[in-house]
Amino acid sequence: MSPLSVEELFDHLGESQLEQLVAAFYRGVRSDEILSPMYPADDLDGAEYRLKEFLVYRLGGPQRYLTERGHPALRMRHAPFAIDQSARDRWMELMTAAMQEVELPDEIRQTLEPFFDQMATFLINR
Repeated sequence: MSPLSVEELFDHLGESQLEQLVAAFYRGVRSDEILSPMYPADDLDGAEYRLKEFLVYRLGGPQRYLTERGHPALRMRHAPFAIDQSARDRWMELMTAAMQEVELPDEIRQTLEPFFDQMATFLINR
């Protein structure tokens, strides 16, 4: 089987599994000494929802993110947060752990890991 494209992943994952992935990721964020302070405590659920909706959209699912939030403009939306190499690396560690926790198939991880790696690096702003 040839590698999946990022845009095909939603068809293989579905919304429920993406929701599980994001929930597992945010369980790690809530207690993380590097990432937790970047998230307003009163909006952690909102951040979780927005990441899930972004991934649904970006991985080929329904376009609700665009309807609700417009163009992702990720660098602009993340500009208020000091994202350095250590924050980027921790984000990747927690997302990798989340992918393991929800037991994503290897063929999906082979596409998601480079995608997440690229996005996390792109958001470094310090």
